[in-house]
This record gives sequence, C-alpha cells and structure tokens, in this order.
Amino acid sequence: MTKPPLTLYLAAPRGFCAGVDRAIKIVELALEKWGAPVFVRHEIVHNKYVVDDLKAKGAVFVEELDECPNDRPVIFSAHGVPKAVPAAAAKREMVFVDATCPLVSKVHIEAQRHADNGLQMIMIGHEGHPETVGTMGQLPEGEVVLVETVEDVATVEVRDPSKLAFVTQTTLSVDDTVDIVAALNGRFPAIVGPHKEDICYATTNRQEAVKAMAPKADAMLVVGAPNSSNSQRLVEVGRKAGCDYSQLVMRGADIDWRALDGITSIGITAGASAPEVLINEVIDAFKNRYDVTVEQVETAVENVEFKVPRVLRETA
Repeated sequence: MTKPPLTLYLAAPRGFCAGVDRAIKIVELALEKWGAPVFVRHEIVHNKYVVDDLKAKGAVFVEELDECPNDRPVIFSAHGVPKAVPAAAAKREMVFVDATCPLVSKVHIEAQRHADNGLQMIMIGHEGHPETVGTMGQLPEGEVVLVETVEDVATVEVRDPSKLAFVTQTTLSVDDTVDIVAALNGRFPAIVGPHKEDICYATTNRQEAVKAMAPKADAMLVVGAPNSSNSQRLVEVGRKAGCDYSQLVMRGADIDWRALDGITSIGITAGASAPEVLINEVIDAFKNRYDVTVEQVETAVENVEFKVPRVLRETA
C-alpha cells in the first residue's frame, strides 16, 4: 500500500538547552566521582525519560532534603532551590552540588540585588513551579509577591508602589509576559525591570521557531513532559500562531493518529528538557505511516555552553 505524502516541518532550535545539558552532566559526573547512589532533590529536569535513565545509572530522586542521608552527595535541580535548602545541607555537613541553570541563578542574583537596594520584588511566574518556588525563596517571606496574569496585577498588594522591582520565571511565554510587564508599568510607573531579559534565550528561540512553523502546518506536536513549563508554553504559542491542533506528546506511542487523519503537513518541536532520542522516535512513528519529506525550520543557531561546577571539573 502506498503511504500518503507528509511534509514534516522540524523546528530548529528544539530540545535540550545548555542549562539542561549541564544539569544532566552534573548528575553523571557526580556518579562517576562518588559512585551510586547520588541523591537528587526534585527531578533534575522535567522529563521522565531523562529521569529514568539517570535512575538506572544510580541516581535517587527525592522531593525534600530530609529524605537524603547525610553521608551521600545530593544535587539540586536545574530549576533552582530556595536559600534555605543549601543552608540546611551545609548545616548537616552534606556534600552538595548545585545544578541550578546559570540563567536562573542570574535571576536569583538580580532579586537579591534589588532587595539590598530596598525594593520589594514582584515575580511573574507560575505558582508552585519549582523555579518560582526557588526564586521566591531567595528572599525572606513577604519580600516577593507573585503575579501570574494581567488580572493579578490589578489586585496585587505591595508595601510601597515607589519601591518595586520585578523578575520573571525563565520559561514563560514571551508574548504573555509582555502584556503582564505592560500592566505592571501601567500600575507602578516607578517599577524597576531586569537589566537584561529574564526569559532565557532557549525559551525565546524555541518559541520563535514555533511561530515560523505553525502557520505552514496542519497540526503541531511538542515533544515534552506535562510538568515542563517551557513545553506547555510551546503548545500555547503554536495555537496562537495559527495551528489549531497543537498538542503535547511525551513519546511516539502517545500520538493520537485519529486526530491527525487527513493531514498533509505536521510541525514537530520539543521542549528544552526533551532529549533528541524522543524527537527521533516521534519522527520515526510518522515515517512508518507516511511518505515523509523533512523540512527544517531554523530561526536561530545556538552555541551556548555552561561549565559544570569546579568540584566535578576536577574529576573530569
């Protein structure tokens, strides 16, 4: 039987960013240096495949520090942690390695600098997301207030409207954040913004590639995990950019073929914590059913690399 033709638009950049790459490398190097088990507080990155792979190598994932023994190393996830976590590890004389993405650390430093200058912080982010929890936890209780939407800006209560600054979760939708920032500037004209955009280069680049791809495609799939903020934003960006059927899939087996019946083109991208092996799995699933022509949609070239902490570089 002849396979129907399908144009597969492949977003570039897609998948792993430098911060995710570094975090995974940190766990692997820690296992090399100290042997198994190495404990990891929270999923190192939001992807089940990656977490399961590291578990198989000897990493043990926990939600809280008190689940870790004192005599084994612990790694803090790429999303960042409240200041209280490394402080508690130091108090217990634990060996710990911080895998916080350097671009998230930049936001932490920014928040501290503004607080030192007497400014109260407003954080644009998603409540309960580990990155938001980590950033808000850099400062004492009440020093950071969270807004998630434009509507929140209208009701947020602050100590002194003339002494405010804002920071942003690094994985948000660029377009949505612009509206929230405009609302903050409208209500609090004296508010101080970041020295440089908080939303990370990888989030921005992946969203731009989706915007370029979405109008051409009958449907779009984002390879990523449901708890991955940047993956969920890619789905939303795809819909807003004109691709009504924009869905998240974790693996090739998750594709809803009935929903895709009759399509002649598909856009494929992946969140920053999705490995290339899963993207290839999805592409292969289409190649099994269609006569596929792959067209890359490249909007940026990434060559960012972050060093691992010195304690692990010495081993390497």
